[in-house]
Amino acid sequence: MLSKIATLRGVLSIVFAAAATLSQAQETIKIGEISSYKVSPAYLDHYKRGWQMAQDELNAAGGVLGKKIEVISRDDNGNPGDAVRVAEELYAREGIRIYFGGFLSNIAVALADFAKNRQVFFLLGEPGTDRVIWPEGNKYLYRLGPSTYMSVAMLVKEAVELKKKRWAVVYPNYELGQSATATFKKLLKEAQPDVEFVSEQAPPLGKVDAGSLTQALVDAKPDAIFNVLFGADLGRFVREGNTRKLFDNVEVLSMFTGRPEYLDPLGAEAPVNWIVTGYPFYSLNTPEHSRFLTAYTKKFKDTPRLGSVVGYSSLMALAKGLQAAGAPDVEKLVVAFKGLKVDTPFGPVTFRPQDNQSTMGAYVGRIALKDRKGIMVDAKFIDGASVVPSDEEVKKLRPQH
Repeated sequence: MLSKIATLRGVLSIVFAAAATLSQAQETIKIGEISSYKVSPAYLDHYKRGWQMAQDELNAAGGVLGKKIEVISRDDNGNPGDAVRVAEELYAREGIRIYFGGFLSNIAVALADFAKNRQVFFLLGEPGTDRVIWPEGNKYLYRLGPSTYMSVAMLVKEAVELKKKRWAVVYPNYELGQSATATFKKLLKEAQPDVEFVSEQAPPLGKVDAGSLTQALVDAKPDAIFNVLFGADLGRFVREGNTRKLFDNVEVLSMFTGRPEYLDPLGAEAPVNWIVTGYPFYSLNTPEHSRFLTAYTKKFKDTPRLGSVVGYSSLMALAKGLQAAGAPDVEKLVVAFKGLKVDTPFGPVTFRPQDNQSTMGAYVGRIALKDRKGIMVDAKFIDGASVVPSDEEVKKLRPQH
């Protein structure tokens, strides 16, 4: 008899535990988040702060659809296989069907396939690869940040105005670098047919031999350089280039150097006069950015980076989409994001119904030194809507849609 009672108690405890878990799940909306935190902490530490601030603000205001937002975050170790593995783990163990994140473009390709195969909603924040939105786009994948095409198009406008003929290109030899360079060469050739590309340097990501790379560029004698390096690779390139006077009398356009994540570590060695895309938070005075800057600085006792804006805006966009969908349902969310308008610290953006790409823009300016530290000056905001491919181009790029 006692053993039967004990067994009954054991069964009841399991039932009650399951009921408690179900009740808790019903009280929250679980969202998965996957990024390369160990590989790229300079950007992603601040990105995480951004989405954490958004989560806190949303939950303090009552959550979404009457439920708290619960973000369950995983590190993909900078490896596409690991990214899919942790995504599958969140799918199976946590029952998650809504995700955001991604950082490296090669990992974004793997996560896009996961979203398509599992029919889950995935909002990419940072990865710029054109591949996942256009030729291989699928209805379950949306992107917030500017695509590689958009970012390059912003800089090509500046390149054309320089009227330089002999160009060199430097990029990390993986998905993003290859895509950015191909787009730059194509768009610049179309705008300036007489341009020449006299050197192309493509070191492995994270393994730049700055000495030999820089010397090869010195020997090529370019009039201008297009640079896609970031993080530690960028730092090594800048320092070696300064030492060898590579940048003297040479114009440089750089995709990432204006971001505080990568500019701040250079200190007084920041490359003066480079034309860059970035985030001059110290000179922006729009109401939406001022509110974000004040709240972020107060919460973290630190200034934001571009990653902070992307992390914050990603979760806020998901919240807006969920509210429009009326339920945490993947198919309803897919529909709700078509043409969805979202407020961000950079102003309102729209998720284009024709390709699932948002119209988030970026700031373009030059680098100057102030108090032995690099800053962006003469920065102007380029609306993403002005540099996306036309609808006709999208039809060619995304024929299956």
